[in-house]
Amino acid sequence: MTKIRKAVFPVAGLGSRFLPATKAQPKEMLPIVDKPLIQYAVEEAVAAGITEMVFITGRNKRAIEDHFDTAYELESELEAANKQQLLDLVQNVIPKHIHCIYIRQSAPLGLGHAVLCARPVVGDEPFAVLLADDFMDTADGVKPVLAQMTDLYASEGSSILAVQDVPRAATRQYGIVSASAYQPKLEVVNGIVEKPMPDVAPSTLAVVGRYVLSGRIFNYLENLGKGAGGEIQLTDGIAALMKDERVLAYRYDGTRYDCGSKLGYLKATTAMGLKHLETGDEYCQFLREIQCEIKGDAQ
Repeated sequence: MTKIRKAVFPVAGLGSRFLPATKAQPKEMLPIVDKPLIQYAVEEAVAAGITEMVFITGRNKRAIEDHFDTAYELESELEAANKQQLLDLVQNVIPKHIHCIYIRQSAPLGLGHAVLCARPVVGDEPFAVLLADDFMDTADGVKPVLAQMTDLYASEGSSILAVQDVPRAATRQYGIVSASAYQPKLEVVNGIVEKPMPDVAPSTLAVVGRYVLSGRIFNYLENLGKGAGGEIQLTDGIAALMKDERVLAYRYDGTRYDCGSKLGYLKATTAMGLKHLETGDEYCQFLREIQCEIKGDAQ
């Protein structure tokens, strides 16, 4: 079975829900404790054995490219100051064997169009898509979500969508699938629709920001018209692909935080702050203290 070697990161969005914080920096560079969202996503791809990272960028996204590039001046200053630990952190933002490729999306035409922009690099190979603002966390000893999916691709040979159940009122925010049982945590997708209203949604099983896709998806994306929101939707490309190939829905092991929303971002920051080796114990104590203060005020 073909190994997944390439991952696509659509990072051209405006991040309008986080203005003014995203006025001059990409939303993907917002930090969770001490690393930006995009670095967590890249580390997840690296853990899945992927070696080529394809970033679909837009205007004002230069900071992402700079983050994964060598910072000669900063490294020289840290070395001169004998700050070896910080120097190691800076030099190991991304492993040396990983290749980063940047492609500019000329206009905000939708997620499907952003993925299509990667075709010259990806070709006909199967590939992964990661949306960095869907922050995925797994328990100790559990593989990262994308590694779970690439393992499944190796055995199943089919496109795989990460899915989770959402409240019915939230279906208008997601691509929603109808599916039939296949294996534990794995289902065969029978239908998929972008952002249906709750009263007509075929289920509450939502696609979230991890995909492993057949290279044939490009053939369908390039012939799509505009879909929901007047954009070229990846969901519509998957629906077309399903006519010729099996697509699977995977109920992954892990916790997703929607870091495209303020509340989801705060939850992710709290969860990772508690797990962080440097901050975890003191942060936990702080949360206990403010919880007691809140209870006291309520009384």
